[in-house]
Amino acid sequence: MLHLLYVLAFTILAVVAVSNMLRNMVRLGTDMNRPPSPNKKPQRPVPHPELLDDSGDVINEPLLVMRSISIKDARDQLDALYDASSSGEDVREDG
Repeated sequence: MLHLLYVLAFTILAVVAVSNMLRNMVRLGTDMNRPPSPNKKPQRPVPHPELLDDSGDVINEPLLVMRSISIKDARDQLDALYDASSSGEDVREDG
């Protein structure tokens, strides 16, 4: 008896989902055939908040600067960090 209830419930959910999908497809099709409204003003793009400075102006400088180092230097720095973490010392990078 409980199995029939599950089958009935999921059948109803499937019918609702498929009918909703078909309704949305028909609405999308009619919206594509409709000419654009002349009342709409072109929207200017809004910049992301992280690209603005404190006064609200757009920052025109690079936000990420990477410097290139050799593989040997990178391995030496990682080894120094690993050795310092196991011995309890604090290693700071010269910057």
